[in-house]
Order: sequence, then C-alpha cells, then structure tokens
Amino acid sequence: MAGASVKVAVRVRPFNSREMAKDSRCIIQMSGNTTTIINPKQPKENKSFNFDYSYWSHTTPEDLNYASQLQVYRDIGVEMLQHAFEGYNVCIFAYGQTGAGKSYTMMGRQEKDQEGIIPLLCEDLFTKINGCNTDNNLSYSVEVSYMEIYCERVRDLLNPKNKGNLRVREHPLLGPYVEDLSKLAVTSYNDIQDLMDSGNKARTVAATNMNETSSRSHAVFNIIFTQKRHDTDSDNTSEKVSKISLVDLAGSERADSTGAKGTRLKEGANINKSLTTLGKVISALAEVDSGPNKNKKKKKVESHIPYRDSVLTWLLRENLGGNSRTAMVAALSPADINYDETLSTLRYADRAKQIRCNAVINEDPSNRLVRELKEEVGRLRDLLCAQGLGDIIETYRGPIAEIAGLKYLSDYKNNNDKDQAVNERGDLSTVTNAMTGMSPSPSLSALSSRAGSIASLHDRIMFSPGSEEAIERLKETEKIIAELNETWEEKLRRTEAIRMEREALLAEMGVAMREDGGTVGVFSPKKTPHLVNLNEDPLMSECLLYYIKDGITR
Repeated sequence: MAGASVKVAVRVRPFNSREMAKDSRCIIQMSGNTTTIINPKQPKENKSFNFDYSYWSHTTPEDLNYASQLQVYRDIGVEMLQHAFEGYNVCIFAYGQTGAGKSYTMMGRQEKDQEGIIPLLCEDLFTKINGCNTDNNLSYSVEVSYMEIYCERVRDLLNPKNKGNLRVREHPLLGPYVEDLSKLAVTSYNDIQDLMDSGNKARTVAATNMNETSSRSHAVFNIIFTQKRHDTDSDNTSEKVSKISLVDLAGSERADSTGAKGTRLKEGANINKSLTTLGKVISALAEVDSGPNKNKKKKKVESHIPYRDSVLTWLLRENLGGNSRTAMVAALSPADINYDETLSTLRYADRAKQIRCNAVINEDPSNRLVRELKEEVGRLRDLLCAQGLGDIIETYRGPIAEIAGLKYLSDYKNNNDKDQAVNERGDLSTVTNAMTGMSPSPSLSALSSRAGSIASLHDRIMFSPGSEEAIERLKETEKIIAELNETWEEKLRRTEAIRMEREALLAEMGVAMREDGGTVGVFSPKKTPHLVNLNEDPLMSECLLYYIKDGITR
C-alpha cells in the first residue's frame, strides 16, 4: 500500500435558492469519471478533468445517474475504513467554495438516507467491531476528538472546560498534536452520535449572502482506533493503532460574492489564508511527485513545503504526503455565476491527484518483525512437510532456527554460543534484533517505561539555571506518559464526567440535550434572556445563542 496517490472525487450539487432566483445555467457535465466545465462567456471553451470518481448529484434521486449519499460512502468510506482495520492512518477531507455542499457530503442530515460520510463510517466501524467479537484474542478500543480551527485558533468542541485557544505542539515521536485536546472513550455508535451532535452545535456558523449556515471554521473529527491481539503461543500482545481524520473544511469565498463585512470579512480572510496555504502545500507535494526531473527537484522542493504557515496544514501534515491513506472530495457549484470558483476547485482537485502518500501499518517494529518471521516459519515448515522432510523440523528446534524459519541452519554450530545466551535470557526481541542487526527502536512503550527516570530528574531540573525550556518539555512528556498509562475504565469515567459538564452548561444556556429522554429541546433560560436560531436543517438549529444585555436593546 506504500506510495499510493491521494484518491480524489468531485461532486456537483443541485441549484440553491439564490442560483435559481438568478436563473443560473448548469455549466458542469459528467461522463464516467470525467468532469467537464463550460465557460459561460465562451461556450466552446470547455475544460475536462479526470478523477477517481465524478458524482452527479445535480438532479433528483429518480435520475439513473444520480449519486446518493450512500454511493459516495460505499466508494470512499468503505475503502478507507478497511484500511483503518488493516492498521493504516486514513483521512477524508472535503474542499470547495462556501455553499458547495461540503458539510452535506461529510455530515449529511439526520434523516433516512441523508447521512454523510462521517456518521455512516462511524456506524459501520462499530458494526464491524461487533461482527469481529468472536475472536477472544482480539480486542478493540475507540476514542474520538472533535476540534475546530477558527481564525487560526484551535477550539475543543467536546469539552466545555477547554475554552479558547489550544496550543499546537510538535513531539519527536508523536509529531504535531493539540495540547489538552480531549480524547473521549466511546463504546457504541450512539455515543459517537451524541458527541457529534454536541460538537456540531458548538461549531462557529454564520449567515453570508451565499450560504445561510456557512461554516466559519475547519472541523476535524478524529477517531483513534486501537486493535490489540494476544498471541497465546508466545504470550505476546501486538497492537495496531489507526488514526481516522475526517475533515470538513470551511468554504473558500470571495468578499464581493458573500457580502462579508466586519467580523465576517476577517473570518473569510483567515479561511482563505489557511486554504491558500493548503493549496501551496498540495502544489509543492504534486511537484515533488511529478515531472521528468523529480529526483533532482525533490530535495529542493521538499524543504519548502509550507506546512507551518497555517494551523490546518500543520495538523494535517501526515495526511498530506505522509503516513496516511487519504481521499479528497471536491464539492462543486453547478451555476454559471460561480464559474471562477468552480474552475479553481477543479484545478485544486487535479493537483491533489498527483500527491503520493507513503502509508505504513502502525504497529510496534518488534511485533512486525516477529509476525513476519513467524509467517516465514509457517511457510517454510509447510514446504518441508510437503517434501517429506518434517522430521528435520523436530531435530533443529533451537530458537534461532525456529524464529528465522530454518534460514540459519548452516550457521547453527557457529552461532551456538549466541544461541545459548539468548536462551538464558529468553528475550524474543533480543533474538530478532541480534539476527537482523537492528537495535530496538524507540517507541511509545519505551517512553512510558522511562517515566521513573524522568520523575527522578524532576528536582534537579527545577533548580538548574535557564531551565524554563526543560521544565516545559518535562511537563509535556509527563502529560503524554499519564495519557498513555490511563486505563480504559479511567477513560470511560472521564468521558462521562465531561458529558455531564457539557449538559449542565447547555442547560444553563437554555439548550437541553436530553430533556425528554433523547431529543434536543429549547427551554426558558435560567438567568439571562436570549434568542436561539432555528433552521430548516435540524443539524444547524440551536447553534447560535444571542444574549440580550441588561437595559434597553434596540
């Protein structure tokens, strides 16, 4: 799976009320996987693009060519979920101008057959987990986090305590991450659904001329999916951790089209800044992976990929040309009045198609080596038995011959001393390292085992001159270690505590999450008079609270 390119799909939506009021013409045509855009000023000037998928959702479901929400999920979501079960990091992100249908494709609506990629993938995840529960040696755990990037600031959408701007840090082992972002343990799809609903209501949305419920922030929904397998033969536990990143980007926009002023204009500028940086990153990565002189250019270009110019690209670094299987859905407006924005989106998607990601299965290197060697042992044992030489296996049962798959039988006598030493220690990882010439690589488990030595250094660092940076790094490492050592039961208790806090806060504001046992409701606020928004889309209802200040309000 290594070195696979980013999968790219484009999807065209129906006309919205604004476009119908202006008698817009459709400028998008699709044939198979080819998407063509027609220039309304010069109808003969067509531009065609080829993608992995082209979804025609401009008409109604009665149309034979109509691409439904379920079809989009089956083509993109099912494949990405399968990669997650294999142990790869995966990412799906939606891009397009404001009002092009990104949130609908990713989140959908809470109606039958209207769910988007994110809820369908989460439901499918738990369906597969429950279907695999027959294996007693295999266990699963799922944690989720939900954040928005608003005006280059990161906000936690699930934990009411984490207000304001969260810091984005970079760790040598973990890479870029958000400090103090809550990761909540979930045990069913209903748990995820409740968290998604709470997070969506906390998102920053506002009305512009082009979209009544324009997302003013990038939303990143992360699922940390862990699979643990216990090998009864060797009493060894292997672990695969997949990070599933589901990203709903804010829409690119032009100030003259959206009529943005004041705060809306500032938001639009920040949205466009991060999307411009994303475009630069995609262009730089596409240049690395294409062209006749790519090997000569690669080193020079790679050092100038501007990941750090935006919080969005910094956090998505692994998903763009890194260790991830990535898919992009580009949402298109079909109207002639949006020709420039739609053409820009198509070019953007065409560049993204050229990016190659080097995805690897996320498991401990020692476990991977042991697994590969055991597979080789089994293959060679079958080969010997097929040739009637099964008795040789019983003769040479030494650990080196066993683990290496009888590869080193000729050197068995020469290695007898080493073999004996390994036997005395009984350390499987030492055997594999000795055989391959590898030194044990640092891992998160190694970081955890060093907790004691770090703690003992605490006092010495605290009283050293110029130790501010060391103290900061120590706190960061201790926080990571505490998170790694947290048991599943503790994670569930913490998740429940945060849920209670969130519901109490919403109740105080006038929004009830479970007032009648499951539905969302609005009731009179306890202290402050306020207005709450209602919308034809239930997902966007009660997202905004307008507090009425003391005194006269006009």
